[in-house]
Amino acid sequence: MLDTLTGFAVVAVAIAVGYILGRIDLLGPHARHVLSRLTFFVLSPFLLFTVLSQADASMLFSALLPASAVAAVAVIALHTLVARLVWKRNVGETLIGALAAGQVNSNNIGIPLSLYLLGSAAYPAPVILMQLLVFTPISLTILDTITGGRTSPIRTVVRTVTNPIILGSVLGTLVSVIGIDLPPIVMEPATLLANACVPVLLISYGISLHGQKVLGTAGHRRDVLLASTLKLLVMPLIAWVVAQFVFGLSTHEVLIIVVLAALPTAQNVFNYSQRYDIAEPISRDTVFITTVGCVPVLLIATLLLG
Repeated sequence: MLDTLTGFAVVAVAIAVGYILGRIDLLGPHARHVLSRLTFFVLSPFLLFTVLSQADASMLFSALLPASAVAAVAVIALHTLVARLVWKRNVGETLIGALAAGQVNSNNIGIPLSLYLLGSAAYPAPVILMQLLVFTPISLTILDTITGGRTSPIRTVVRTVTNPIILGSVLGTLVSVIGIDLPPIVMEPATLLANACVPVLLISYGISLHGQKVLGTAGHRRDVLLASTLKLLVMPLIAWVVAQFVFGLSTHEVLIIVVLAALPTAQNVFNYSQRYDIAEPISRDTVFITTVGCVPVLLIATLLLG
């Protein structure tokens, strides 16, 4: 348990540093946007490339992938139905809320917690693959379309295939699947830049918390509460049902699926909403609530299934 709490403490310290920087205005008024662009266009692609290129190809396409996909798609669909059909949210707000409900922090929180709780850092790899090669292209295409004005199929395809995050993910997956052993002269610089991604992203998130109150933005509270409830409670429950009764996985594999589903909302969702200036309060507050709230959920899941 101490190791698990240590993983959360590391994340909390980085966010706290960002909050302090925002409070004293050390980096100036444009710090949030500069760090956001640095993370989106430079650091994230290197991080995703290094993680996926070093992942075991058999693990990437294991039984963990379809079970996790069903749970994620289910909660994304539930949030979309409520937000779009009942609350009449626009496309951007609906998308960010749905991603906040169903996209997990499988990298900077998932990897260390997987190591501490499950004994291996490789288990989040299938979820990382699914989110980056399926959810991310679809999401970024929609965001590009609704923020870029007129578009065409060709322009949409070009924007998608040239997106740095997608490029990093695809290249990393290809390296893993083909089994290419990259030399240190390639991997060392990539790893250096990749290692900067998580702290910069967490510091950027901490800066965004300054001057803000959780659930303090009128008009979006129910979006945040719905996304947080789906993320923390409904998604792990669906994951357990699917893994246990649909796929008939082993006890340890069921635990892996549930732990991965109970991870907090991905910081990338906040990065996307900040980058495209869409529904930032929804992503920011959901990330905060699920990051704090997932601690007891993960501990209970581990005790019940472990």
